[in-house]
This record gives sequence, structure tokens and C-alpha cells, in this order.
Amino acid sequence: MRRIYFLVPNTNITHAIVDDLLLERIEPRHIQVIANAKTPLGDLPEASVLESSDFYPALEQGIALGGVTGLLAGLVAIALPTGLVLGGGAVLAITLAGAGVGGFMSSMVGISAKSRRIEQYETAIQRGELLLMVDVPRERMEEIETIIMRHHPEAEFEGEDPHTFP
Repeated sequence: MRRIYFLVPNTNITHAIVDDLLLERIEPRHIQVIANAKTPLGDLPEASVLESSDFYPALEQGIALGGVTGLLAGLVAIALPTGLVLGGGAVLAITLAGAGVGGFMSSMVGISAKSRRIEQYETAIQRGELLLMVDVPRERMEEIETIIMRHHPEAEFEGEDPHTFP
């Protein structure tokens, strides 16, 4: 799945685009809208905290850094002449523990921070525009972009992310 971004000038056009996406069999859970606090979204699918925060990128980074740190700690524990006999299972356990702790800690920080990707649209969102994010299969990306731009030329295509999470 890839996420595509569109800036849309108002809720009426956003409703029309969402209706078109639903007709194209894009599941409602793959459509998210972000607007400022003054803009009533009605029945538009509002982005969750996980989607509008830096949770997922922070989780990825935390798992990677925690795993590397745990691996290094496990290797150091094996190399030290402490009298304890540690094997590969202990190194694996320490690595997994490091990844778990790193993922947990960094995701807690990430959930409290605005998404780095969405931050670049903050000015437009505060002006009253809506950010529409759609998760589509790779093979349908161009098709969906074309449909939206053909039916709603006032929507501005803002790019894509290489992958999305569930």
C-alpha cells in the first residue's frame, strides 16, 4: 500500500472525492481527512491520532535503534569475562528486549509529536483547506490519482509515501 496526499479547498469537494473513492472500492478505513479545528468534517473519515502523529516512524526508528543497542549489549555481555556463560539465545533475548523497549519508548514520544509529513501542510490546513490521505495498492495508485484529478481538478496532488501501515 502507498499513501497519496491531496489538498482539497473545502468539505463539499472532499465529500465528492470520498464518494468517488468509495465507488472505486477504496475501503473507508484507507481514507483519512485532516482539517483545522474550525472546519466541521461531518461524516468525513477523520484521521486518527496514530495517522496524524509521528507514531509509526518513531516506532520503526525505536525498534531499529533498540535492537542494535540490545545486540551490542548482548555481544559485550558475552565478551566480558564475568564467569557467566551466555550463548546465542541470551544475545537474541537481549536484542529482542532492546527492540521492544526502544519501540515502546520512541512510539510514546512519537504519538505526542505531529507527523513530520503532515507538518508541511499545516499552513494550508490552518487556512481552511483539507488534507486528504488515501492508502491505495501500488498497482492502483495512478488510476486513483487520475480519477481524482479528472473529476476534481481543484484538488492538488501533493505526493505519496512509499509505504503505509495497517
